[in-house]
Amino acid sequence: MDLRKDNGKKRDRIGVVLYLAYLVMLLASVLVIGKIAGIQLFWRQNDSIVKVLTPPVTRNVIDPARGNIIDSEGRLLAMTCPIYQFYMDCTVRKGQPEKDELEWLSQARALSAELAKVFPEKTADQYYKLIRDSRAAGKKYVKIGRPVDRNLYNRIIRFPLFEKQKYYSGMIVEREYIRKYPYGTLARRTIGFVRNNKSSEVTNNHVGIEGKFDHELHGKNGIEYFRKTDQGRIRDNDSLYVKAEDGNDLRITINIDYQEIADRALREQIEGRVDIMGATVCLMEVSTGAIRAMVNLTHNEKTGAFEETQNMVVGRKIEPGSVFKTVTLMSVLNDGYVKSLEETFPATNGHVSGTDINDQHIPDFARQHNTDKISMLDGFKISSNYVFAKLAIDNYAKKQRQFIDNIYSYKLGEAFDFDLDGLPVPTVPNKKENGMKLNDLGRLGFGYMSEETPLHILTYYNAIANKGKMMKPYLVEDIEKGGVVLKKRGPAVLNAAICSRAVADTLNRALLAVAEEGTAKWSLMGVKCSVAGKTGTSFGTFPGGGYSDANGQRKYQSTFVGYFPAEDPQYTIISTLYSYPKPHSSEVQGGGIPAKTVKSVINALYNIDPYFQPVLAKSK
Repeated sequence: MDLRKDNGKKRDRIGVVLYLAYLVMLLASVLVIGKIAGIQLFWRQNDSIVKVLTPPVTRNVIDPARGNIIDSEGRLLAMTCPIYQFYMDCTVRKGQPEKDELEWLSQARALSAELAKVFPEKTADQYYKLIRDSRAAGKKYVKIGRPVDRNLYNRIIRFPLFEKQKYYSGMIVEREYIRKYPYGTLARRTIGFVRNNKSSEVTNNHVGIEGKFDHELHGKNGIEYFRKTDQGRIRDNDSLYVKAEDGNDLRITINIDYQEIADRALREQIEGRVDIMGATVCLMEVSTGAIRAMVNLTHNEKTGAFEETQNMVVGRKIEPGSVFKTVTLMSVLNDGYVKSLEETFPATNGHVSGTDINDQHIPDFARQHNTDKISMLDGFKISSNYVFAKLAIDNYAKKQRQFIDNIYSYKLGEAFDFDLDGLPVPTVPNKKENGMKLNDLGRLGFGYMSEETPLHILTYYNAIANKGKMMKPYLVEDIEKGGVVLKKRGPAVLNAAICSRAVADTLNRALLAVAEEGTAKWSLMGVKCSVAGKTGTSFGTFPGGGYSDANGQRKYQSTFVGYFPAEDPQYTIISTLYSYPKPHSSEVQGGGIPAKTVKSVINALYNIDPYFQPVLAKSK
C-alpha cells in the first residue's frame, strides 16, 4: 500500500473542506457587512415599537434650599424648612398568595390606626378603607394626610408597614421647601416675600429684601431624570444629573428686639382708631446708616387691624411740611445769609409781602410775649410758616437756582440706591432761574411744593446728627454661606459734608429747643434722654386738587423726626402718620401721635441698648 498517496488524498480533502469553510465564512461576512450597510443607509426605527419597549424618562427640576435671612444679632427672621407629603402605592405585591395578602392587609390596618393619631381628619377605619379600596382599584398614588415637618416625618416612617422597604409597603414621600418667618408679622414688609422659589426671575411677586436679593437667596436649580421600571420610578443614571446649589444667607441690619419695640410703640398709639390710614417708624444708626427697625402699619378697612402690607417708609412720597424748615435753615446758614439764630423778623400780622401766606401764630406770639419781633429760633420752635417763607423769599427770590441746588446737594432730589426696590425720585421744583412765583418759593421754604419719602427725610436728619456727614441707609450687612462671609456690604457715604460742623451744631441747638420748649415739648415730656427733633404736618390733596374735601375735612400727613441723645447722637428716628379725611385734631399732627411714638421707642431702647447701660449702672 502506498502511504504517500493516501496522505496526499487526505490533504486534498482537508484543503477542500477548508476552502469550502472559507467560502462560507466569506459569504457570511459579505451578508453581515451588507446588512450593516443596509441598516446604516436604509433602516428606520418604528417609533411605536420603541415607545412600547423604552421606559419613559421624565425631567425633574430640583429646587435648592432658599437661603436664610438673619438679623443683626444672628437670629433667624426667614428660614427654609423641608416639609414631607406621604403618598402610597396601594398595588405593591398585589396578586401574592392569600396568606401573604392577609398579612399585608393586617399591617395596613395597624398603619391606619397610627395614621389616625397624627392625622385625625379621618378615623382608623376610614384610613383602612381608603387603602383597601385603593388597592382593589389598582391606585398607585394615594395621598395620605397633610404635609408634615421633619420630626413628624421621622415618626411616621416607623409606623407599621411603612417601616418596611418601599417595594413592600408602597410608601412614597415627596419633599418640598417652605418659607417660615419665626417672628410672624414683625418687619414682614421689609423682609418681603417671593411667591414661589422655582424661578429666580424678578416678578411682581418679588417684594422686600426677599425680592431684591432673590438672586442670592434662591440658589441654583438642579436637574435629574427619572424612568419607570417594574420596581417603580427610579433615577435614570444614563441621563444628565445636576445637583442643586442652595442659596446664600443674608445678614441684615434689623435688630428684631428694636423692631418689636418700635412696632409695639406705634400700635399703642393707633390700635383701634378708624381715622388712621397708616403709620410708620424707622430707626437708623447715626454713624453707619444701618436701619435697625422699620415698621409699616396700614389700616385694613375690612378687619380694622393694622398690618404690614405697604412699605410707606420707602415708597410713599408726600409734601413733608414743617420738617422741611430745617432744610431752609441749613441752606441760609450754609450760604452765609444768616449768622445767628437770634436774628429777628417783624412780628406784626404774620403776612408775607407779595404772597397770600398768612401765619396765625405770629400775632399770637406777639401778644403773648408783648413784642413786635420774633427771632429765628423762636420761629423754629413754634414752627412759623411766616418766618421760613420770609427766609426763602428774602434770600433766594433772585437766586432760586441756588436754593434748589442746595436741596439736591442734601440728596433730597434723587432716588439713591437702596436695599429695597421702590424708592421714588422726590419731587423738587426744577424751573428755570427765578421762574418760581414768590408764593411758591415761600411755600417751598416751609415744606410744600416738594415731595419726599420718610427715608429721604430720615437720611437728611441723620446727616445733621452725624455733624454733616450723610450716610447711605442700608439694610443688608453681608452675604454669607454656612456662617462664612462671602460679600461684605455695610456703610457707605452719600455726601461727605452737607454742612460744616458749626452749622450742624447750630441746627442741633434749634432742634433741641423744639423738643424741650417747642411743638414737641408736651409729647416728649418724660423721655429718658435728650432728643433733638422737628415736628411737621402737611395736608394731603384730594382728587381734583385742594387740601380739604366738600365737608372741610383734611387728610393729615404728620411727622416727627429727630435723633438721640442730642449731645452724642446714636440713633435717628422718624415716625410718620397718614390719616383719613377728618376734622382738625392735634393728635394727628407731628407733635401728637408721631412724637409720642418716638418717646415710647426711646424709653424702651434706653433699658436695653448697650450705649445706655453705663448710664443705668451709674444711676443705680
